[in-house]
Amino acid sequence: MGGAPSNLTRRRAVQANVPAVGRGPQLTGALGKDQDMKKGRRSPGWAGLLGAAMLLGPAPVGATSAKPLIVVELFQSQGCSDCPPAQINLNRLADRPDLLALSFGVTYWDYLGWRDSFASPQFTQRQRDYSARNHDVGVATPQYWINGRQTVFGASAARVAQLVSQPAPPGPAVEISGGVVRIASGAAPRGGAEILLVRYDPRTIPVAIRAGENGGRTVPHRNIVREVRSIGHWRGMALSVPVPNATIPGLHAAILLQAGRGGPILAAAKG
Repeated sequence: MGGAPSNLTRRRAVQANVPAVGRGPQLTGALGKDQDMKKGRRSPGWAGLLGAAMLLGPAPVGATSAKPLIVVELFQSQGCSDCPPAQINLNRLADRPDLLALSFGVTYWDYLGWRDSFASPQFTQRQRDYSARNHDVGVATPQYWINGRQTVFGASAARVAQLVSQPAPPGPAVEISGGVVRIASGAAPRGGAEILLVRYDPRTIPVAIRAGENGGRTVPHRNIVREVRSIGHWRGMALSVPVPNATIPGLHAAILLQAGRGGPILAAAKG
């Protein structure tokens, strides 16, 4: 959107730490440099999972994926009037086998009159982590992150298509099957990388929004993230890790190998 920003745009920009300019799409290039992995909490039982990994048989050694999976994360809110086009675009991207398209609901627009039915403070923090790790580029809705390296503010399907058409940097081969994640050996960043388990709902769920900026609209949501948790740590050696049992039926699983909170995604796999 060109021209002077509206009051609502300014309000969003201030709260979300984004310069108060129009909410039209913006594109940044690769952001930030490799840094030490930030220490964070690991889920209960992490040590036990890692210990059990030694009993699961060998992981592939020295293998890299011939065509790495590209990860597209959309941070959006049902209470944001600019978000439905971005969510609909993500719904289309979810059909592509070469992409892992994930929709994260954030909480900071709930005060506008509609509480997002899928949002979590954890997902809001994930978006803020990306900003903090990448020169405080800011957070807003909608916002895409591609492989944890490049971001698009706004709902520009063309800009997103441009980025996902570029090959992802090569990383270690990752596969998830039979309840086990296997990661090949490879070059690890300083501090290693977290092995993140993502569970998401692949269904198209029509959400009837009854209040707020999108009041009266029904917005289809797909690949809705319901859980993100660390299940291990990778330091460059081949590794196999068991996948914890799901607590919500019907969700799909994916793995992200990420260089710390807000860091680049080195590799990914769909279950």
